[in-house]
Amino acid sequence: MARELRRVTPQPNGGLERLYHESRWTLRQFAQEVNRLGTERGTPLKYREPSVHQWLKGHLPKEAVRPLILEALARRLIRPITHADAGFPAPPKESNSPPTTVEGLVDLGRQDMDPSRRSVLGAGLFSVALSVPGWPDVVGRMEALGKNPKLRIGQPEVSAVRAMTERLSDLDDDFGGRYARPMAAAFLVNTVTPYLNADASSETRKSMLSAAAFLCYLTGWMAVDEGAHGRAQQYYVKALELAGAGGDHNTYCHVLRGMSVQAANLGHGAPAARLANAAAEASPESTPRMRAFMAGQQAHAYALAGEKKNALTSLRAAERAVNQAESQLGTFGGFSSATLAYSTAEVRHILGDTKGSIESLHDHFRLRDSTDMQRSKLTFSSLLAERQLEIGHLEAACSTWTSVLDDYPAIHSGRIDGQVKKIPSLLSPYRQNSLARQTVERAMSLTRK
Repeated sequence: MARELRRVTPQPNGGLERLYHESRWTLRQFAQEVNRLGTERGTPLKYREPSVHQWLKGHLPKEAVRPLILEALARRLIRPITHADAGFPAPPKESNSPPTTVEGLVDLGRQDMDPSRRSVLGAGLFSVALSVPGWPDVVGRMEALGKNPKLRIGQPEVSAVRAMTERLSDLDDDFGGRYARPMAAAFLVNTVTPYLNADASSETRKSMLSAAAFLCYLTGWMAVDEGAHGRAQQYYVKALELAGAGGDHNTYCHVLRGMSVQAANLGHGAPAARLANAAAEASPESTPRMRAFMAGQQAHAYALAGEKKNALTSLRAAERAVNQAESQLGTFGGFSSATLAYSTAEVRHILGDTKGSIESLHDHFRLRDSTDMQRSKLTFSSLLAERQLEIGHLEAACSTWTSVLDDYPAIHSGRIDGQVKKIPSLLSPYRQNSLARQTVERAMSLTRK
């Protein structure tokens, strides 16, 4: 007997409906946010109101789109949103047991080493709801490391890893993350992770974990420069775990601050402030340099979060700390008077003082050391040009952009690529001006190569 096939009508998704109403978005705004995140991930989407309406009525979005919907809601509601919260089925797991820290690090690095996959992997989405382990959660709590009796390491191997990390950092500073990250990932996988399982004294093992943590952080920093923000967060969390296992409190706080910098550069004020505060509160040191290093980032994050009073208070604290440290040699985390001037420029611009921001950027370049990184010079010069144009100083902006374009071909940085690609649209209202037209034509010729 033939059976009558009936279509099952989906039931409305109550969880998603509640979140949608809480967001106070229109259907169009919801679709636009998901599309925007798709572009951010490197997979442009074209959803419109009918699709959102179907999701609310119980039709399941594609599996690849669900994380975008969760992230869009998390950013809007400023809290983590799970699959269950949104009425979606739990995501499939590759195995019943999660990989260990070292296994996860090997997988992460190997994926970055594969040129055929890096363009896809680089599309990782930044998550404002990322779970960040606290210091008590990581200190000394990493799973027991295996021991390879055929490989024994001592302090010379630790020194070699630290020296190699410095060289990789120099390459990153001079040429950008796109060149340096595959090398960093290969060194992490092929050399450093075997050291983590080698036979060693307790002291050497802790030192190696600390060295690995900073290398992992640096690789994440390179991923940020390349625009692979989700990938960077994965490296950062691994760096936190390794720092905790090695009892390296300073590196743990350094990584948290770096995560705040990433969030701030993407315009996420509340997460940036949360991470900057966590870094400052967890800091085991209270030297002037460390205080300046933390307070400068807190000021930037607070300004983005709309907390003007806290931003200015933190900025004054950073200024006092830098002044107290002026008689001391060296810096902490590269924070100097020039760095403070940049932080001041960011705070002033966010608070609406564009002219003051330009003055602070000029202070930054006046105070810069000749050995400072080339990439940051181009990044901050691009910001200066944009702000000069913002107040109507067309010739000054074009002059600044010309200096950027002079050095641009030698840098392989996703962030600077994005800044250079913006030049034609920023100067489009001034195409009748010969200087603006020349600047646009040069920028376009360089980005086509």
